[in-house]
Amino acid sequence: MTQAARTLLPLALALALLSACHRQDDAATGTPTARSAATAPPRPLPSQAGEIQVRELATGLAHPWGLALLPEGGFLVTERGGALRRIGADGSVSAPLAGVPAVYARGQGGLLDVALAPDFAQSRRIYLSYAEPGEGVLAGTAVARAVLGEAGLSEVQVIYRQAPKVDAENHFGARLAFDGQGHVFISQGERTMRMMSQQLDKLQGKLVRLNLDGSVPADNPFVGQQGARPEIWSYGHRNSQGLAFDPRSGKLWESEHGPRGGDEINLPEPGKNYGWPLITWGIDYSGQPIAESVGQTREGLEQPYHYWPKSPGVSGMAFYTGHAGSAWNDSLLLGSLAERNLIRLTLDGERITGEERLLGELEQRIRDVRVGADGNVYVLTDETQGQLLQITPPKG
Repeated sequence: MTQAARTLLPLALALALLSACHRQDDAATGTPTARSAATAPPRPLPSQAGEIQVRELATGLAHPWGLALLPEGGFLVTERGGALRRIGADGSVSAPLAGVPAVYARGQGGLLDVALAPDFAQSRRIYLSYAEPGEGVLAGTAVARAVLGEAGLSEVQVIYRQAPKVDAENHFGARLAFDGQGHVFISQGERTMRMMSQQLDKLQGKLVRLNLDGSVPADNPFVGQQGARPEIWSYGHRNSQGLAFDPRSGKLWESEHGPRGGDEINLPEPGKNYGWPLITWGIDYSGQPIAESVGQTREGLEQPYHYWPKSPGVSGMAFYTGHAGSAWNDSLLLGSLAERNLIRLTLDGERITGEERLLGELEQRIRDVRVGADGNVYVLTDETQGQLLQITPPKG
């Protein structure tokens, strides 16, 4: 090595370390550059059914994760580093709201989903899912509910804590969905500890069903069963980041990350085992089979309702229904992280009849998607300078 190279090497290492620290700081504290972009003209992009219009409402968001549409107009957006922001219908971005619980902002952890309570118009109550720090390096998925005020949250109450907390930085889940019958569903991951998803005395890798106050419904499938957590609705899930009820049928749909291949959609039913890691349509990131897997099928384990041989990295999901004048009516929309696009599955009842990929031109990770009453679609891009986008679908 030359003297010049020896001189430059420490400088390069120092710059790399400084860059890494800046990236970590962005994830942990958010970015001060979040701002309105609503004055920018919409961008026309192609789709199978015709041209769509994509408008940037806000930008500069630090890895936004969860999106809720406020009935009076505007949005709530979580940033993974721990900030909850209000974004106006005009794209104006608030400072971080006060009162958000402390989060474990490492790896895939942080502040995750946000959802409005079913009675939000009266109660102003919201729900947050997040990675909660424990002792030392331990962490686990948690859910809190609180009352939304103009500048922050009040009456913050933690209603769910994943147990046990473990030393791992990934696979927290965690989407929220309400069934309209007084229950909240919480999706989770197995925290990369694969066999935990098969252990009923632990909450990793489980879909959980609770009453709105966090108490356990008496008709949950494992209530009263020795050695099983009563919160569990279904199990054998790897890392579920999409959860939505079909407005037409009231049935719950769930999407989850496979390993290398094998991303899934399931229609979770009470008490059923969805197989991970005993069965999977994917392989390990090393290219080898999953060590615990017995193959792709096994008696007593549920097959996915739909799967992808090559993982798109599915995230938030939403149904597009009730808009008879739209070419997208009766569709399921899913964010794609790995392939950086928005997936639209066409539906005939519950049958998936087609698939198209949208927004690929933007080359951004799509983290969450919601459908507005106005028929527009709203998505979050999970980037250091993340965006809130409004998509106007093609007419029917």
